[in-house]
Amino acid sequence: MLNIVRRRTSQFINCAIKQFGTVSNEVPLSKDRYQVKRNPYATVADSDLTHFEDILPNPNQILLGLDETAGYNRDYFKYVRGLGEVVLRPRNTSQVSAILRHCNRRKLAVSVFGGNTGVCGGSIPVFDEIVLSLERMNEIESIDEYSGILECEAGCVLGKLEEKLNEKGMTMPLDLGSKNSCQIGGNLATNAGGIRLMRYGNLHGSVLGLEAVKADGTVVDLMSRFKKDNTGYHLKHMFIGSEGTLGVITRVAIACPTAPTTQNVMFLGVANYGSVLRTFLECKKRLGEILTSCELIDSDGFDCCIQHLKRPSPIGEFPFYMLIETTGSNSSHDEEKVQDFLEHALSTGTVGDGVVTNEPSKMEDLWQLRERIPDGTFSNNFCLTYDLSLPLGNFYDIVPAMKQRVGHLVKLVCGFGHIGDSNIHLNIAGDELTPEIQQLIDPFVYEFTSKLKGSVSAEHGIGLLKPKYLKYSKTAEAIMLMQRLKAIMDPNGILNPYKVIR
Repeated sequence: MLNIVRRRTSQFINCAIKQFGTVSNEVPLSKDRYQVKRNPYATVADSDLTHFEDILPNPNQILLGLDETAGYNRDYFKYVRGLGEVVLRPRNTSQVSAILRHCNRRKLAVSVFGGNTGVCGGSIPVFDEIVLSLERMNEIESIDEYSGILECEAGCVLGKLEEKLNEKGMTMPLDLGSKNSCQIGGNLATNAGGIRLMRYGNLHGSVLGLEAVKADGTVVDLMSRFKKDNTGYHLKHMFIGSEGTLGVITRVAIACPTAPTTQNVMFLGVANYGSVLRTFLECKKRLGEILTSCELIDSDGFDCCIQHLKRPSPIGEFPFYMLIETTGSNSSHDEEKVQDFLEHALSTGTVGDGVVTNEPSKMEDLWQLRERIPDGTFSNNFCLTYDLSLPLGNFYDIVPAMKQRVGHLVKLVCGFGHIGDSNIHLNIAGDELTPEIQQLIDPFVYEFTSKLKGSVSAEHGIGLLKPKYLKYSKTAEAIMLMQRLKAIMDPNGILNPYKVIR
């Protein structure tokens, strides 16, 4: 039996509980809720703790016992809960390597932990896995203004990176609602998308290089600093989106564009989905190179959001709302294009009403109407969230389909998301998640998506919650190849077990 040693100060414990809450019976254990069977891994012994103390000699690098590890055993949205009694917090790649080398030799399972902002349970232990947290690997190594390259450790918080880049006249190509908590390593591990993907593309294009540690402790240095590096297999892509199952990302090099100097945000009301599509088409035609984001919000999601924020709508009531952002470097040029777009949209009746602003505080207020929707939906007793890529012609069809199936059993069915890159978020919320509701939803959502040749996960990953639904987006041959790659990279299966593929 593990001899629990209390190591943290009461101040640190209180801070963690304030941020994450305690592990309570309100959240069912993942192993029970999702009927997961523990793999034959070893359990942590006192000799392992002694070895970890040699690797991590500084105070508070090792946390022990469920009281101290509470914040690492439950996700932010209260989907999953584990029983990890050991949290290791390395400060550098060498320490990560030494930890994994020992865990691989002993066959100790490891759960890789970032900013805890995921919604698929990808970073939370299921049983008693050792939690490997990269929060202390948060150094910015360099920002090169000439090449536009940022190099940093994986534990850097996305919002902090944005701040430092802005000081240099640069910007991150990635922007998320959780940017003040999420870590860049976790962003890469899940191939996070966000609201700027339409303008700057996904992380497979922005990431120039990375460093990762394999399950056996081998450090794989892929830290290229060039956009052109055509030297064989692009191995970095194996780790981007692998959710910590193939290796632990420890450092990253990212190409960062010059920060825009002008910005406009429009919030528009639209009468039907056909008008949404026409508005999006006009965005691309008339706004062109300055178009950064194009977001869709339905009336139910919007109403939930403004009720949660306790604020009025900036425009009248509509079935759909669109938030459109432009960024550029010439204010008169950009404003002219925005004005041209709005005049055309309003004169043709494609858009019913709207507001536009370039004042920072007002732009932030408008963005809150999109980014705070999840907070509103998750304020219910339960909320199921689905992250799907669907063809634009059928982008919204999943919402009325789900309303027909479960609308009479729940409080809310809403759809919102990034219409600019075909990614819709479907949220279903209510007072009690009954077996009847769950059976009506799963696997219907994924079958519906599969029939349209969509993706069951657009940007949130697979994690613990979706491995059995991977078959709806991947062929049997593709899944088999993923399993073989996992076996080669991690033959003992210690990295993030029970996640992505089982």
